[in-house]
Amino acid sequence: MQGDNYRQLLIDRQKELAELAAAADEVRRPVLLDQTSVGRLSRMDALQSQAMALEIERRRNLELLRIDAALKRIDEGEFGYCVVCGEDIPEKRMLFDPAVPTCVDCARRNT
Repeated sequence: MQGDNYRQLLIDRQKELAELAAAADEVRRPVLLDQTSVGRLSRMDALQSQAMALEIERRRNLELLRIDAALKRIDEGEFGYCVVCGEDIPEKRMLFDPAVPTCVDCARRNT
């Protein structure tokens, strides 16, 4: 697969993540602590949903950073090479996650 094809996959994923972020705005809003309008269990449930939404947002932002870095590597002609050891990243690995920055061996060493 060519760099332009990977670029398009990465851009499509960026758009998808932006749409998901826009759809999740409602859940991330602060939870009202007024017990007259919301019961304790409902409030606890809302707080848990908010915490989960914030974690999902954090992970989404990390993925966007990885995508930006991959697009930069494409522009610089470094895409497809491990950022740690410089070896080729197998195409199957890049097809699974085009934003992946390392080969399998280096990824194993860092976990």
